[in-house]
Amino acid sequence: MSEWREYRLGDIYDVHNGLSKGGKFFGSGYPFLTFSEVFNNYFIPSKLSSLVQSTDRERLVCNILAGDIFVTRTSETANELGMSCVALKDYPNATYNGFTKRLRKKENCKVDVDSRFIGYFLRSRKFRSLFYGISGGMSTRASLANNDLLNMVITLPSFPEQEKIGEILKNFDDKIAVNRRICENLEAQAQALFKHWFIDFAPFKNDKFVESELGMIPEGWRVGRLDELGDIVGGATPSKAEDSYYTSKGIAWLTPKDLSNKLSKFTPRGEIDLTQEGYNSCSAKLMPKGSVLFSSRAPIGYLTIAKNDICTNQGFKSVVPKYAGTAYIYYLLKTNTKRIESMSSGTTFKEASGSLMKSLAVIIPPKSIIDNYEASVVEIFKEQEVIEDESTRLSTLRDALLPKLMSGQIKV
Repeated sequence: MSEWREYRLGDIYDVHNGLSKGGKFFGSGYPFLTFSEVFNNYFIPSKLSSLVQSTDRERLVCNILAGDIFVTRTSETANELGMSCVALKDYPNATYNGFTKRLRKKENCKVDVDSRFIGYFLRSRKFRSLFYGISGGMSTRASLANNDLLNMVITLPSFPEQEKIGEILKNFDDKIAVNRRICENLEAQAQALFKHWFIDFAPFKNDKFVESELGMIPEGWRVGRLDELGDIVGGATPSKAEDSYYTSKGIAWLTPKDLSNKLSKFTPRGEIDLTQEGYNSCSAKLMPKGSVLFSSRAPIGYLTIAKNDICTNQGFKSVVPKYAGTAYIYYLLKTNTKRIESMSSGTTFKEASGSLMKSLAVIIPPKSIIDNYEASVVEIFKEQEVIEDESTRLSTLRDALLPKLMSGQIKV
C-alpha cells in the first residue's frame, strides 16, 4: 500500500445534483437515468429505460459523458446510500434522477483516475462504511450532502494499477451482462411460444372456436378460475420485535423488497431467513420448488420462481402448480399482470387480494396441451437457471475480490 495515495473526492471531482420531476413529466423527452439503474448496476445500461421532459435551463445538467460517476444520495435505509454507477460512453441530452449525484472530473485536475476503478472503489465495504457514518437527514430516510461527499477520502494506486484492477473487475460484469442477454433471448423465445399457443391460438387455428367471457377460444377449452390451475398461497411476517424469529440461515423467506433489488427468474431466498420459531409464530406457508411467486402489493407484479422450498411475507399471492405446470402459470400471470392490477383495490396502495387471485377468470386448455407446452420450454427454463446460477457465482467472486483489490491485499 506504500504507493497508494489519499485524495479528497473534491480534489478530483465536481458534484451536481440530478433532476427532480413529477410523474406527469415522464414518458417522453430526454433519456433519463433512474435511481434504480444507478442502484442496481455497476455501469449504466447500454440504453436508458425512461424519458423525461426538461426545460432548457435544466438541460444544463444534462449530457452524460463517459467517465461520469453517479451516486445515490438518499434512501430509505443507509445500506442503499452511496451506491455508484459509471458511464462508459456518452449519452447525449440525457439527464439523471434527483435522488442521485453526478461526479465529473474537474477540468484542471492533474490526478490520473480510471473511472471504472473509482466506481468499484465507491462500492467497496471500506468506502461505503464512510457513507453510513456521515449520512444524515430524517429518521426514515438517510441523505448525503454535497460537501460531505466531496470531503470523503479515496485511496488510489498508480494509474496503471487502477486500470488493471478496473479491467479485472469489469470482466466479471461483462460476463454477467452476456449471461443476462442470453437469458433475455431465451425468455423471449419461451414467452413468444406462450403467445403463439395461448393468445394467438396459432396451432389451433383450424379448430372450431366458441365464444367465452374472455373472447373466442378453441372448442374444448374453457374459462375457469386461477385456483383451478394451482393453490393460491398468501404469506406472513413474524413479529419484528422478536430477534429470535430471524436468522441469516434458516427457512427461506421472501419479501417484495428482495425482488426490487434483484429480480431473477429463479429465486432461492430473500435477504433474511426465518427461524423455525419465527415460522411457527405466523401463518406463512412453505411452498415447494417450482412455485410461482407473485407480489400482490407494493408493487403488484414482481414475478419469480422458487428454486427451493420457500415462504413469503404478506406481500405475495403465490401459485403452487396443480393442474398446470410452472411455465404455464408463470406466463399466464405475466400476461395478466396489468389486468390483475386494474382489478385491485386499496386506499394507501393497491393490493390484489386472495379472493381476487383465486377467482381470477383465466383460459384453461386441455391438460394435454398445457403439458405439451411445458415439455417444449423445459430445456429453456433449465438453461436459464444454470446461467443465473453462474452469474450469481461470478457476482459473489467479484464482490469477494473487490475489497481485497481495493485495499492492496491482492496485487494484480
